[in-house]
Amino acid sequence: MIFIVVKFTVRPEHSEQWLSLVEEFTLATRAEPGNLFYEWSRSVDDPHRYVLVEGFASAEAGKAHVDSEHFRTAMAWMPDVIAATPEIVHTEVPAEGWSSMAELSPRWA
Repeated sequence: MIFIVVKFTVRPEHSEQWLSLVEEFTLATRAEPGNLFYEWSRSVDDPHRYVLVEGFASAEAGKAHVDSEHFRTAMAWMPDVIAATPEIVHTEVPAEGWSSMAELSPRWA
């Protein structure tokens, strides 16, 4: 699996609308055959920072994503909205998706 985490720092005047701005891109990416997950979170420390966690089934699926029209479209408008170059972790892991955390599970009374 290709596992990617990207930190986006958004210009303050656009931070409240960020999820709406990336909605079409997000939905198109989630619909890609090789996409395993594509999830946004907002930083609890910086209201202008969003974190994207994404997984693709293979390097080929990741390449198809980067070669897609929706990726090119997003890369065309994002420079006008971000405040800094995004930070990224990109690695291949020997997994096919999420697994359960062994150290923790819900306790029910």
